[in-house]
Amino acid sequence: MLTIFRHVPISTLVVDMSLCFLAILLAAASLPELAGAVHASNPSLMARAGAFALITCFMFACLGLYRPVRLALPAAFWRTIAAALLGGYIAYPIFEAGSGSSYAGRLVLLAIEYLTVGLLVGKLTGAWIRKTMHAPRVLIVGTGPDAVSVASDFRESKAMRRNVVGFWATCNEPGAHVDPSRTPVFPESASIVDLVNTYGIEEIVVAVREQRGGNVPMDQLLACRIRGIPVLDLSMCFERTRAEVPLDSLKASWLVYGHGLCKNRGRRFVKRAMDLIGSSILLLLASPVMLVAMIAVRLDSPGPALYRQERVGFGGKTFMCLKFRSMRIDAEGDGVARWAQKNDSRITRIGSFLRRTRIDELPQLFSVLKGEMSLVGPRPERPNFVAELRKHIPFYDLRHSIKPGLTGWAQVRNGYGASVDEARRKHQFDLFYVKNNSIVLDVLVMIETVSVVLFREGQ
Repeated sequence: MLTIFRHVPISTLVVDMSLCFLAILLAAASLPELAGAVHASNPSLMARAGAFALITCFMFACLGLYRPVRLALPAAFWRTIAAALLGGYIAYPIFEAGSGSSYAGRLVLLAIEYLTVGLLVGKLTGAWIRKTMHAPRVLIVGTGPDAVSVASDFRESKAMRRNVVGFWATCNEPGAHVDPSRTPVFPESASIVDLVNTYGIEEIVVAVREQRGGNVPMDQLLACRIRGIPVLDLSMCFERTRAEVPLDSLKASWLVYGHGLCKNRGRRFVKRAMDLIGSSILLLLASPVMLVAMIAVRLDSPGPALYRQERVGFGGKTFMCLKFRSMRIDAEGDGVARWAQKNDSRITRIGSFLRRTRIDELPQLFSVLKGEMSLVGPRPERPNFVAELRKHIPFYDLRHSIKPGLTGWAQVRNGYGASVDEARRKHQFDLFYVKNNSIVLDVLVMIETVSVVLFREGQ
């Protein structure tokens, strides 16, 4: 659970909720008819301010403002304004029901104005604080490409920003990949314990894949660990910084002895309940869209509106996956399964739109109702691709230890895979989900999916 929350901007969320709450109170204080009602002992106003804060921050999340995607300033500005307006629109009936007068609209609009100014000041202040605040000092054991990659992640990450003190050169890895003019490279003869004392190191990352044969000084690392210095390997580090599990450094023992992979009875019951309720509501809301899509597919090209395709699901068992047909009926007339590509000539005009908006996936809600799929999980692959991918990707069948999903962690963090290499990267995100699956992670994926669909983030 702690690993998941590392990828949720808790501090930003708390600040935004506080600003939303204060915006309502300032707006109420600015209206003559409400000026005397602004005090802590007014539970009605406080409750409505809290509701406005929750709704507006939920809109921020749905519009992708909490995703680890760097947005251009204009895009971030307009998304913020849109989220604030949506939050005010949804919260308006709450204020109107409580007041029964005409000032509810003025209160919400004034609150949005205060909130816009507050967010601008808050974001600028937060950026300055992050730039000047103390970052934990870290020593990286290793000097190879993995060590350089870890250092780069630490410099670019917002949630896991670290001050890289230096690299400790192991006996089998020369420092050719590290630029010593930017970051010091300590020789193998240097004591890690002494380096911790001298440079005030607060964390150690072992960025070495082969740790046998004395390549890594376990006695020194143990001494540091006993003193309370966290020691991370590559898998743990990438799980925290990238929200994925690197296959190149992954060992079966890490999965066997590590935390996670929780699928107890309570978790399965709650997940199934969420699937039943969520898919029923989505089918009800999406039924008009699905009806229009069926008609459009039939009018656009000859053939059925729905397409049934065999996919591999839970436990390696196959099931028939339903989609709105987005390709010509002769797309695979020779019987050879092919990866879908960008600008694929087999895709119809309506099919291209259905894929961009993810409408073509909506019939899979029936598979969720039947229990063949879940709302959140690894996307199901075709048997031909599974047979090929399990030859090239370690631990590939772990994705079949839980139900496949309509959306998933790989979809909101990496996008669509159309080759073995892309499928390998996608599988690293799927492994993160399999290992850390929880209700919190499911909710996070579903919220981020809204942004991915609205703004076509990913593929």
